[in-house]
Amino acid sequence: MLLLSVLGPAPLLSSSSPAYAERAQFTELEGSGGLKALDIREGSGRMPQPGDKVAIHYYARLAAKQGWRFDSTYDHKDNTGAPEPFVFTIGSGIVIEGLDKAVQSMKEGGVRRVIIPPSQGYQNTMQGPIPPNVFDRQRLYTTIFNPTRLANGEGSTLGTLIFDIELLRIRPN
Repeated sequence: MLLLSVLGPAPLLSSSSPAYAERAQFTELEGSGGLKALDIREGSGRMPQPGDKVAIHYYARLAAKQGWRFDSTYDHKDNTGAPEPFVFTIGSGIVIEGLDKAVQSMKEGGVRRVIIPPSQGYQNTMQGPIPPNVFDRQRLYTTIFNPTRLANGEGSTLGTLIFDIELLRIRPN
């Protein structure tokens, strides 16, 4: 639930604090192709390597549609009703590239907000994470892959994603 508490409109640091100006800056991740990140809490564990299996919680929004939240692991419950983390293998290609790169450069225990440009986001409907709700999935895809709006040159805004990520666990390969 820590992740949800940092998503609210209240700043993490007081805006009058000198540290606020330094910490509230998004930076482009080196070699990421435009992926921007803001570390909300730096982890104390190790960073995942290609082939490692990671478990994350995320809160995913579309920059278009006024920040519409299309998915969150906190909505995915196990049989006890607890939120179920999303698990994937770093470098496997089963998730969108921006999510893979963002997690690969985090430390275990960290919380990060990332802005994923369309070139690092959904390129097709087979990439994860995929919203389990059919309505949400259809709305996401019809927004990102809308042929009329893409033809009008709106592609650079349609597919921009915002993910808040908490790296829970790393299991080495």
